[in-house]
Amino acid sequence: MTRNELVKQIFDKKSFLCVGLDVDLKKVPEHLLKEEDPIFAFNKAIIDATAPYCVAYKPNLAFYEAFGVKGLMAFEKTVKYLKENYPEQFIIADAKRGDIGNTSKMYARTFFGEYDVDALTVAPYMGEDSVTPFLDGYDNKWVILLALTSNKGSFDFQLTEDKEGERLFEKVIRKSQEWGNDDNMMYVVGATRGEMFTDIRKSAPNAFLLVPGVGAQGGSLQDVCKYGIIKDCGLLVNSSRGIIYADNTENFAKVAGEKAKELQVEMAAELAKI
Repeated sequence: MTRNELVKQIFDKKSFLCVGLDVDLKKVPEHLLKEEDPIFAFNKAIIDATAPYCVAYKPNLAFYEAFGVKGLMAFEKTVKYLKENYPEQFIIADAKRGDIGNTSKMYARTFFGEYDVDALTVAPYMGEDSVTPFLDGYDNKWVILLALTSNKGSFDFQLTEDKEGERLFEKVIRKSQEWGNDDNMMYVVGATRGEMFTDIRKSAPNAFLLVPGVGAQGGSLQDVCKYGIIKDCGLLVNSSRGIIYADNTENFAKVAGEKAKELQVEMAAELAKI
């Protein structure tokens, strides 16, 4: 998907919501466990209920790999279902890959060649040759680099400063712009960082940002928009637990749709301010 296509969808739907498909069988409604493939059954119901209100879906690969081959088959079926029924949706594989060049080439072939998702989260710690294989030869595909996350451990490395006062996350953003551009590279920035989005925008004024942490993790949509939104939005705000696990009865999909709509209405108000 191109940047223009993504932006068009955002303004057509008046939404920049990304729904995280982090399927934990201990949390899904009990009646789904009787299904042949409960993971896919859950995803299908969530997608059908939330698709009118979001522009992207983000399956977290850990939640599928935990179930071995069956889990990966459910992931593959989920991607195929989206492509066949909701082709306008931007699909992010949240796999946080990153390794030496030859290995990264295989990861790129897996997600962009075999699964044909639109974007993949990538860890930049190993540098240029671990990231560029995801950018070479894959048109209209996106790398989403981890930049500033909201977990406690982010203080261990991401916020450390060099002798010039540049923090590591700023160095990652600055250096990575030599490898990709605003049409094929996004950055993960945790919503709980609030005013830190001002610093992010100094380093990446026009890049799209994937923003987890709104909702269950306590991030504020209004703060994210206040400091991070740009003229073509430039944001994909992810919500997982706050939508998909809002209810665990047979009405779970309906409630998920209602929660997604609530966020969409808030996002429409923010987009109207641009």
